[in-house]
Amino acid sequence: MTQTDTAEETGQGGAGHRDTGSGIWRARIRRAIRVGSRPGPWKRGLVLAALALLLGLLMLLHAQITDRGGLGSLAETFLPWFGLFVPVLLAGALWRRSASAVVALLLPVVVWLNLFGGLLGDKSHPGGDLTVAEHNVGDANPDPAGTARDLAASGADVLALVELTPQARGTYEKELAKAYPYHTVQGTVGLWSKLPLSDTQPVDIKMDYGPLADTKPVDIKMAYTRALRTTVATDQGPLAVYVAHLGSVRVFPRNGFWTDSRDRGAKALAEAVAAEQNERVVLLGDLNGTMDDRAFEGITSQMRSAQGEAGNGFGFTWPATFPVARIDQILVRGVKPESSWVLPATGSDHLPVAAGISW
Repeated sequence: MTQTDTAEETGQGGAGHRDTGSGIWRARIRRAIRVGSRPGPWKRGLVLAALALLLGLLMLLHAQITDRGGLGSLAETFLPWFGLFVPVLLAGALWRRSASAVVALLLPVVVWLNLFGGLLGDKSHPGGDLTVAEHNVGDANPDPAGTARDLAASGADVLALVELTPQARGTYEKELAKAYPYHTVQGTVGLWSKLPLSDTQPVDIKMDYGPLADTKPVDIKMAYTRALRTTVATDQGPLAVYVAHLGSVRVFPRNGFWTDSRDRGAKALAEAVAAEQNERVVLLGDLNGTMDDRAFEGITSQMRSAQGEAGNGFGFTWPATFPVARIDQILVRGVKPESSWVLPATGSDHLPVAAGISW
């Protein structure tokens, strides 16, 4: 190899190094352009931020949702579950590294905690002068005798049962007779008590089955009475007790979330409680709705939820296999709830509820 050839090779090598260097610089420039043109953390995830704000406003202004087709009631029935969208949106915000979406999520978090944060802790207190319980025993319950024995074992002083059928009524009366010497049944609702009862009368809650008429067994439709009022004689004085089973709600293609019968019943029940002369009142029943539902404003303006004041958690009762809503209620006026809890499942599609109250 000659000296000239070596020089040419060296020159070519130098040019190659120069080309490589310029390529590196070009790559750096392109990368810088890409970085410079990429949106910053406050501009990323704007759709997620908008969804977070919408979620917060939906919970904050739920009372303003139209109730056409029962939409407002449907949203309020499952309002606590709206909080599940928060971790979903948070995961999306972190994946997108979006500061705007993370900040926007503060709104639904604050609103949800304001609405339901008080239910998360245990607010129960020991003691209580009287234990009351309520259970929708289910018209299709395959084991009414077992259900009655389980309820008697709960130790409740006053026990309200709803959705009693003529076929099962005798079973409940027989199984509960030893623990509860006093009882009354009006239509499909009844009250069993360890203390004397008086002034018992049915309460007209304006039942109308509407689109559900064809789905109800004949014996249930014939027993039109679905609410009662009675007086329980306690050591502390008379206690007015209402037992109610408000109309069912359903989702229909034409009717939407059908709540007409339930809503009329809630209004009639609120009027009955408002006219009650006894200052101490307990309402037990399957109201087919949560206390967040606007349909119950007439009742919640007069009475307090035992679960809300003295419970531990949300106390969901329906359906029994995987409860998603508390539609079985214990409400009080003039007495203090000390504790509230959900009893173990029976053969019904609802879970029983109980509460300890004091004067």
